[in-house]
Amino acid sequence: MTVKRDKRETVVVNKVGFWITSLLIALALGSSMLFVVDQRQFGVVYALGQIKEVITEPGLNFKLPPPLQNVRYIDKRLLTLDSSDTESMLTAEKQRVVIDWYVRWRISDPSAYIRNVGQDEAAGNMQLNRVVRNSFQEEVNRRTVRDLISVKRDALMADVKREVIEAVQGAKPWGIEVVDVRITRVDYVEAITESVYRRMEAERQRVANELRSTGAAEAEKIRADADKQRDVIVANAYRDAQKVKGAGDAEAARVYAEAFGRDPSFAQFYRSLDAYKSSIGKKGDVMVVDPSSSEFFRNFSAPAATAAGRNR
Repeated sequence: MTVKRDKRETVVVNKVGFWITSLLIALALGSSMLFVVDQRQFGVVYALGQIKEVITEPGLNFKLPPPLQNVRYIDKRLLTLDSSDTESMLTAEKQRVVIDWYVRWRISDPSAYIRNVGQDEAAGNMQLNRVVRNSFQEEVNRRTVRDLISVKRDALMADVKREVIEAVQGAKPWGIEVVDVRITRVDYVEAITESVYRRMEAERQRVANELRSTGAAEAEKIRADADKQRDVIVANAYRDAQKVKGAGDAEAARVYAEAFGRDPSFAQFYRSLDAYKSSIGKKGDVMVVDPSSSEFFRNFSAPAATAAGRNR
């Protein structure tokens, strides 16, 4: 009895194990046959290394278990490629410039993208970087530095975008959409930048010197004008002073003449005093004269002698 019971228990355990194992295998198999694609991705189903199906809509999907079929996901969002190299480009004037740029792009046809570009976004970035770089080099060669920093930059970006679109839509389409191409910076290479800075500094120095020279000339002009006005004012003042002096002298002469006309003897005496002042009026002059022997010094004689002299 015990042996039979043990056999039955063993059979039951084996059956339970079998069903549990079968269930686990079924779950594993079922999970390997189901996959989810979200709204940010494409789902690409491969069968023996070949693309079997491309899932573009989000949701739960079915495939055969590996290795019969496998699934790979590709980003369907808008991607950004930034310039990664600093190699200079030659302009039409043979000036070397460095341009920073970026490209906005997305994968639009996963099948074409996988066949002609690669199985991930890195492959697209690498090939797109090469195409954009070559397009920029070709367009920059046709333009001057002024074109690169002026409103003509928009035309440059439009031409590069057109050339890139033509390249990715060629005989073997890449399965991508180029949304935008933009320049973020245009600069000279370091050696040329130093030369430009020195030239700009020299230009600023020249302008400063011109302004200083203009200021000095203007200051000299103002000083000359002031000196001229001063000379005119002094000349006018001197002229007016001379007029006043002349009028005063004329009035004095008139008064003298009127006074002398009334008393001729006083007039003669006054003129003699002026003559004395002119002749012996200097300080330190010493003269020994005899008034009686000279008509010039008769005013130094006694009144009687003078009167006698007058009577004679």
